Amino acid sequence: MIKDFGYQRVAAARPITIPVDIKENTKNIILLMEQSSAKECDVCVFPELSISSYNCGELFRQQTLLDSVIDSLLEISKVSANLFGIYIIGFPYAENGQLFNCGAVISHGEILGIVPKSYIPNNNEYYEGRWFSSGLRSNIKNINLNNKMIPFGIDLLFCSINNKLEIFAIEICEDLWATIPPSSSSALGGASVIFNLSASTDLLGKTDYRKNLIKHQSAAVIGAYVYSSAGVGESTTDTVCGGHSIIAENGKVLIENERFTRDSNLIFSDIDLEYIHHERLNNTTFSQCISNQNDDKLFRKIYYKSDHHKNTKLNRFVDPHPFIPDSSDDLNKRSSEILNIQSSGLATRLSNSSFASAVIGLSGGLDSTLTLLVTIEAFKKLKLNYKGIHCITMPGFGTSERTKNNVEQLCLEMNIPLEEISIIDASLQHFKDIGHNKNTHDTTYENTQARERTQILMDKANQLNALVIGTGDLSELALGWCTYNGDHMSMYSVNSGVPKTLVKFLIKYYADTIAKDKIADILRDIINTPISPELLPMGKNGEMLQKTEDTIGPYQLHDFFLFNAIRCAYSPEKILFLAEIAFAKDYSTETILKWLEIFYKRFFSGQFKRSALPDGPKVGTLSLSPRGDWKMPSDAKASAWIDRLYKN
Repeated sequence: MIKDFGYQRVAAARPITIPVDIKENTKNIILLMEQSSAKECDVCVFPELSISSYNCGELFRQQTLLDSVIDSLLEISKVSANLFGIYIIGFPYAENGQLFNCGAVISHGEILGIVPKSYIPNNNEYYEGRWFSSGLRSNIKNINLNNKMIPFGIDLLFCSINNKLEIFAIEICEDLWATIPPSSSSALGGASVIFNLSASTDLLGKTDYRKNLIKHQSAAVIGAYVYSSAGVGESTTDTVCGGHSIIAENGKVLIENERFTRDSNLIFSDIDLEYIHHERLNNTTFSQCISNQNDDKLFRKIYYKSDHHKNTKLNRFVDPHPFIPDSSDDLNKRSSEILNIQSSGLATRLSNSSFASAVIGLSGGLDSTLTLLVTIEAFKKLKLNYKGIHCITMPGFGTSERTKNNVEQLCLEMNIPLEEISIIDASLQHFKDIGHNKNTHDTTYENTQARERTQILMDKANQLNALVIGTGDLSELALGWCTYNGDHMSMYSVNSGVPKTLVKFLIKYYADTIAKDKIADILRDIINTPISPELLPMGKNGEMLQKTEDTIGPYQLHDFFLFNAIRCAYSPEKILFLAEIAFAKDYSTETILKWLEIFYKRFFSGQFKRSALPDGPKVGTLSLSPRGDWKMPSDAKASAWIDRLYKN
């Protein structure tokens, strides 16, 4: 069940509204309520004043209209008795000589509460101040509808009895445009989701502004924002409504509708309440803002019982590559930004340490290639001669002709010095020194080569008065896939914040936008070379026998696990659930489960390596630096996480 993993299904409904045609509007509202119920939406919000329509003008003061609206509201409430979920309906309501623009929360035949609009616009575009009063200045706490006392006010939070994460609040149109929107206080009061009933007119450029405002507010409250605005059926006397509906979560739009369509519309998505809860716990500023909340911002909580979902299918996109932007434009922009962060960090380290030279162990693989590109960009920033970049290739027992040739051609085309130092004789001597059989291709055999290479790089750096630039990436650090005091060590590690799946795209970006023709071709061949540490001998026919992903698993899976386990703090069973969706066409459940177990085992057992990391720049929202984002005991065990994978 999606509920088991902390999801709540929310909807934004946009019925066709006709000015003052209450009977037809009610019919259209009920039709969308039935559609929402069929989709098992937990909460569905309708536009502002949707029963009467937004554009009623002086007719808002007619008792005939107001009485008809209440009759309609009660009819809608009655219909809801047999429907799934909660419905938020916009309507005008008069009390104590004041008229309020309200949202009624309706569920299973009951009106749970009514929230009035706080901020009433009165300008060239909106004239609400002519008719409506602000809920901010109302001291009405309850109203009598159909002989039932119903909570009324801007201080209402709606809370599920059977799911503590399900808490929502309401604001209406202009409230979002306020300097401090009511939703900011509601979020600090505990609301994870904000529903906005709106009737926003469409003007040139306003759509993007509105969309960005909703994205920003969902990020500011660290929550979800569900927005529904009136459509083209509204009066066009002076303005036009396009009917914009948006569902956003923590700064990202999950779904939005097509505007200006001439039929009713319903959009829905599953929002991740568990992720919202984690992000709030993770954000100390949010907790400090709660502490600073004034006493007069205390809320009344209205409790309801959540409906039981039968639907097990998740209705939201699960990104199989969470570290990679989803469009070419965003990818190019993001790649440029990452290279700037990496190269700026390195440039500052070189400058502040008074180094004008760098040493790189260049293998012809992805990571060392990216390190070279970053170093070149750093030298550009400092206006240093490329002759200060000392690339060293160190062929060993498993070095392939393909990778060796790519190294030589790349340095030749870039006019960068390349020195070749074989590690074979030194490794054989070391095997002899420690009494290791050279034909035993075990961990000692492999790590001897890795440490020999690191020793060469460190000593050459001393010789050249240079800085050793590390090549290891974020994915390798997560899996402990590095030799302690071997490739694990450097003087500055530029790739430590970049996951393996992103490394390829950064090199591709460089090939497509910066590199010249021959260099670009070499970079593309490096991208297409199988990932290997090349520490074991080649096959009889010169084929590569040691492929990293055959040993530890596909990096696309491990990067998916890394993001969801560490960045989102999801449970193992939730990660498995999401991975089954994201990789349905690529991997079986058994395969995913196998590599997920290995991920947890390697992640926990490799912490001691991360505890001794060299400096390196954080480039995204996830870092495993012990000095920054990730502080974890090296002796922690993975048993509790692995047990949960198999508990069912």
